[in-house]
Amino acid sequence: MAELLDAIEIETAPSPAASVIWLHGLGADGSDFVPIVRELELPQLPIRFVFPHAPLQPVTINHGMVMRAWYDIVGADLARREDERGVRASQSLVEALIAREKTRGTPAPRIVLAGFSQGGAISLQTGLRHPERLGGIMALSCYVPIAESLAAEAHAANREVPIFMAHGLYDPIVPLAAARRSRALLQQLGYAVEWHEYPMPHSVAPQELDHIGAWLRRVVA
Repeated sequence: MAELLDAIEIETAPSPAASVIWLHGLGADGSDFVPIVRELELPQLPIRFVFPHAPLQPVTINHGMVMRAWYDIVGADLARREDERGVRASQSLVEALIAREKTRGTPAPRIVLAGFSQGGAISLQTGLRHPERLGGIMALSCYVPIAESLAAEAHAANREVPIFMAHGLYDPIVPLAAARRSRALLQQLGYAVEWHEYPMPHSVAPQELDHIGAWLRRVVA
């Protein structure tokens, strides 16, 4: 059993009936997206938001500096020399968080995986392979990691899972073309992807938060 990551938790109402496990990006921590919960307009939905802290590890592209990361990044070409071992290790960490939510009484169909950048990549990596149907997968400003393995490893249980993907038109970190290739791959494999593009860099836009809130209300209602 993988270790259970430390996390920040917020409940929008007592006795939450759904859980959103939200993964931060490279170099951030679980507090990064905490402030947006109140902006999603979910007061009538009892949801537990879980914002885990990624492990500390050296990151090659950042001169080996130790920071919170879901996997190592060797260079700007994200699909080249991928840290497959690190991606799969973080997949196991997220699986442990899913299992913990189930022990708290939240069934898999009421659990949503969400993430930004690296966190979004791990949400896709984990959610599409999870053996039980999840409530949804939200992947912001990211791409499908280990893309060549997805067709063989994807689990049928999540073939129809709702997927929300969003990206900035001016993203200098994860190029828009890379995200579009990931969307095309998912669509080729039969996934229904709700896709949004915004005039922003590697960040989150106000209109995006409106769309995220509307999507969450649909998938957890």
